[in-house]
Order: sequence, then C-alpha cells, then structure tokens
Amino acid sequence: MTQGSYRQFCPVAMAAEVLGARWTIVLLRELVAGSTRFNDLRRGVPRMSPALLSQRLKDLELAGIVRRDPAPGEPGAHEYRLTEAGNELGPIVDAFGIWGQRWVASELSLQHLDAQLLMWDMRRGLNTTPMPARRSVIQFQYPDAPAAHRHWWLIVEPDMPVDLCSVDPGFDVDLFVVSDLREMTAIWMGHETVAGALTSGRMTLTGDRSLAT
Repeated sequence: MTQGSYRQFCPVAMAAEVLGARWTIVLLRELVAGSTRFNDLRRGVPRMSPALLSQRLKDLELAGIVRRDPAPGEPGAHEYRLTEAGNELGPIVDAFGIWGQRWVASELSLQHLDAQLLMWDMRRGLNTTPMPARRSVIQFQYPDAPAAHRHWWLIVEPDMPVDLCSVDPGFDVDLFVVSDLREMTAIWMGHETVAGALTSGRMTLTGDRSLAT
C-alpha cells in the first residue's frame, strides 16, 4: 500500500490513486492529443519540471497506461504511447475538458495566460481542411506578452503536420494576426469570437483574405 493511499477497495478510489497525482490528468491530455515525444510533452506542459514529467511517465508505465517504444530510425530515442487501458481514458479526459468549459468561470480560467501553451494547443487543434493546397504561414503577434513570447508562426503545408515556430522561419507571411494574449486565449477557449474581436478592434487580420475568413 503506497503512502497517501485511500485504502478503499472502491474502483473509484483505486482509479484516483493512479490518476489523481498532480499533473497526471494534464499529461494524459497531451498523450490523448497525440504527443509521443518527451520534448513535445514538455511543450504541452511547460510548467511541469522535466524530472516530474519523467516520473509521471514512469508511474503511468508501471500502471499499464503508457508504454515506451523505441523511436523508429532513432537509436536511443523513445516514444510514449497509450496502451489499450490508456486509450480508454480518452473519453474521461475529454469529459474533464467539457465540464471545465461549462462550469469553470471564464474569468477564472483566463487568469493563467501562457502564450507557449496557447500556440502549442492551436498548432495541434487547427482545422487545416479549408486551407489552400500550398504552404501557408500565419504570424501571431501578442504585444502584451513577455518579449520572448510575442511572435509565433504557424506553418501549414499539405499532407504535413502543422509546424510551430517561435523564431522567424524565413518564409513570406500570408496572414498577420495581432491580438492581446487574453483575447486570443478567450477566442480559442470559445468564450469570445473572432468576429466580435474584429468588430471591437481587439484583433486585426492583415493579409490573405481567404485565410482571414
């Protein structure tokens, strides 16, 4: 029996012992979203120390929720993938998000702004289906963010994963998006709309009109 155990046979209590440790649900969110590499997981949980991330991955591996596989073509590198038990947690993680979206006050959820996390989430959640069949570069500017996190580039190419850069990739920009960080976070979370932000002047879009719409 581990320290801190609920000491109950109830399945809810037993599951909570595995999933209730700090950062575990957030880490599972990243795994469910498709991140498999240690560095990608770190980008999804930037406030989690590397040592704690490594420990939580080991805990999930011991629990049979995650397995560590050799990375194809990269000797010594590994990927972390959900097992059958881990994949069954997908609807639970989604339910956490749905509940939070519905019941956690937007003002409370917007108290912890993080440009890096926002852009990483946008990178994996961007719907690229309506975008042109060519490379498209979108630059985001957050004038109120810390200097190191004010400029971001999303690069969308046909049949390729969306790429995210925090340093100018050197490509011509198709669309410039300027917004304060809070406004963009509220839009991404569904609390505000692009149309409302444009009308109020809290956001500006400059460039390719097909991307702007």
